[in-house]
Amino acid sequence: MSTAQTKPKTKRIARHSLPTGILGVEPADDPNYVFAACVDGVYRTNVETGDSKKLYTHDSYASNVLLHRESKTLISSGYDGHIKWFDLQKQTVIRDVAAHSFWSWDMAISPDGTKIASVTGQYLAGGERYEPREQSEPCVKVFDAKTGDELVALPHVPSVQAVAISRDSRFVAAANIMGEIRIWNIDSGDLESKWMTPDFTSWGIIKSHCYIGGIFALEFTPDGEHLLAAGMGPMRDPMAGNGRQLWQRFAFLEEPVRKVDETKKDQAGEGLMETLASSPSNEYFLMGGRLRGGKWNAAIFDAESGDNLHSIDTQCRMTDAFFTSDGNRLVTVGCKRQPEPKNGKFGPWGTLEIHDIESA
Repeated sequence: MSTAQTKPKTKRIARHSLPTGILGVEPADDPNYVFAACVDGVYRTNVETGDSKKLYTHDSYASNVLLHRESKTLISSGYDGHIKWFDLQKQTVIRDVAAHSFWSWDMAISPDGTKIASVTGQYLAGGERYEPREQSEPCVKVFDAKTGDELVALPHVPSVQAVAISRDSRFVAAANIMGEIRIWNIDSGDLESKWMTPDFTSWGIIKSHCYIGGIFALEFTPDGEHLLAAGMGPMRDPMAGNGRQLWQRFAFLEEPVRKVDETKKDQAGEGLMETLASSPSNEYFLMGGRLRGGKWNAAIFDAESGDNLHSIDTQCRMTDAFFTSDGNRLVTVGCKRQPEPKNGKFGPWGTLEIHDIESA
């Protein structure tokens, strides 16, 4: 039974295209704008008109972008393994930190604005069973959000594809391809909790004999008691992409850690889920990603009951999303299939959508 006071329903009011696929999005202080981390760089985009301006680039894809509001600075990470700080007033990159030797898969900023966390790691076979090779560098790093100084480097098993920081800025959580989740005290670096969930990882029986999948998004619940994880259920053919659209919620403060809830099987289709976003009221949350089979690639779930309250199909891969601070809009970004070049030029394939939130 839903505990939300109102059952949310979305209505798309705008859809804009950007030159390349969008991997991350961040609201600007001005509600008319967002910042987008794209394959070819970081953009500032008007959500009303779709007009975009490229601000700067990475040497590879820009995978995430965050806004440090106090200093009016953008912080972005990329597949080049670098984290960059861009001064919005000076319109220039003021800091470039070589954080990792491989991709930055995901990045998070602490709610108090003092720290950022970035995760990395490449899945390479470590033995005859194709278990992941041990890390060649720390897969989880925490940096000072203002100075860029490295504060702590933490061990995990690659590839580490998702990171989150708790609402009280005390904990950093990271999850990997094998469904292993670790939580540390962000200041001391002490390991607070560690557990495995096998439900996100596939071993290839058909075509590819390797591990694939894992956890692609993490989010702490507002009450600080639970951690949400999202990805895709197991598959026999890891190339099929037809695992169940899956989130799980864990009581990470309990010993042992307890799985509290997960996507109801009759309320989900197939496809890799890549993003989680909580509503400002904390009554519900969104999970989105790709549609392989079923009716939706994004859905809104009741935070207490876990029921699917409303679902949408954006007709493209969804990589990131957020609710506006007033709770009246949902902003989603992603990628559609890259078009064939015409006259030597590729058409736009990044998508930005604005949805009004209404009561059903």
